Amino acid sequence: MHIQMNNIHKAFGTNQVLSGVDFELRAGEVHALMGENGAGKSTMMNILVGLHQRDEGTIAIDGKETYFTSPKQAEEAGIAFIHQELNIWPEMTVLENLFIGKEVTSPVGWLNSRKMKALAKEQFARLAVHLPLQQEAGLCSVGQQQMIEIAKALMTNAKVIIMDEPTAALTEREIQKLFDVIRALKKEGVSIVYISHRMEEIFALCDRITVMRDGRTVDTKDIPATSFDEVVRKMVGRELTERYPSRASKPGEVVLEVKGATKQGQFSDVSFTVRAGEIVGFSGLMGAGRTEIMRALFGLESLDQGEIRIHGKSVRIRRPDDAVRHGIGFITEDRKDEGLILDFSIRDNMALPNLFSFTSKGFISSKKEQEFVDTLIKRLQVKTQSAETPARSLSGGNQQKVVIAKWIGIGPSLLILDEPTRGVDVGAKREIYQLMNELTDRGVAIIMVSSELPEILGMSDRIIVVHEGKLSGELPREQATQEQIMTLATGGQ
Repeated sequence: MHIQMNNIHKAFGTNQVLSGVDFELRAGEVHALMGENGAGKSTMMNILVGLHQRDEGTIAIDGKETYFTSPKQAEEAGIAFIHQELNIWPEMTVLENLFIGKEVTSPVGWLNSRKMKALAKEQFARLAVHLPLQQEAGLCSVGQQQMIEIAKALMTNAKVIIMDEPTAALTEREIQKLFDVIRALKKEGVSIVYISHRMEEIFALCDRITVMRDGRTVDTKDIPATSFDEVVRKMVGRELTERYPSRASKPGEVVLEVKGATKQGQFSDVSFTVRAGEIVGFSGLMGAGRTEIMRALFGLESLDQGEIRIHGKSVRIRRPDDAVRHGIGFITEDRKDEGLILDFSIRDNMALPNLFSFTSKGFISSKKEQEFVDTLIKRLQVKTQSAETPARSLSGGNQQKVVIAKWIGIGPSLLILDEPTRGVDVGAKREIYQLMNELTDRGVAIIMVSSELPEILGMSDRIIVVHEGKLSGELPREQATQEQIMTLATGGQ
């Protein structure tokens, strides 16, 4: 299938999202689509599949002008869109998820379970996936759920599959499995639109790349004809002299001390310290227990045993409000479900943990609240027309900035960042890194959990590695390498 989109324009109200975008997808290619958050990548693909309608421009499929009125119509024509938030019904079985809305029935209307199972096994065999069809989909890993989505797409005889940040929550093993599947699909003539912020993946997997900026197409090139630096420059419209800003760490007093923290079945005997002005990186494989440790520190989970000391004083943190009272902020890895109230405005989301600071005698000062929110929007360069914009309508990177802003507002002495740049473009990543440096310069202690080893090495002053719920080692920044971290993460010495 060959797709040509020319001079596509789209505005939502007064917000011009696309301004003359061009995009070509050839049969049997893996085409990377890159750009900063808010560049218009997802909007362009949503127009292609009929979720939004263009204001101007033309779309041709195999040389014929074609405009879909719904994603279902696009799917029937052979174009499937696998969104970053997977469309999985967790309480339903794998088999039910595969055929929801597309059930196979007998001539008299009964479900033909035997045929559905045979078709499911056929597609899973094609993908070299082994999943129990009667298992609840919610019990599958994110990688397995991704394969369910791909199998669903192939069952519609998809000739084009659009993947939006497909590896954002996958383990290294699941990423390699996905790459194998994509390469196999390419050999069968299936085209892939691959939307990602992970530059290493783009250069390892894709044939061509289209870069977007501010709702426009900047350039399309064959992957061998471009470079990391050139792509970054075109994405952000300026040179990024360094991927990670330099740090001059001057650790001060111990802010957090954890002794023997244990949660049955999740982690045991965890002990470490974090000092004012330093960034301690937590690394390890998916499921090692990193996030569980952080949730316990913030009172989202209870400790079975162990001690937490803040500024030398032993404290009990049973709930998040206990943690906030002790100056701890927590930027969760799941910003959509836990970090934000998506239907609330930017103002409400930013103000929520900070209401005490502009409340007097039970009344909220709207003026103080607005000044507070406007300052944070400006400081973190949140791209929005208004503080009243719902958080749901923001790009992923701007949503992350709102989550960070609301916790900066409490004036934390300890900030826990769990996957702070997941799904965030390279320009916004650097802004977050610079903000982390500014916070540590002001004496804030930071814990950063990250699955990206270059990020761990580029931003941490010390690196603590977790393996199967235990701390397997600690490395100073100057001595740490990816090989050392992976050795510790897999149980080596």
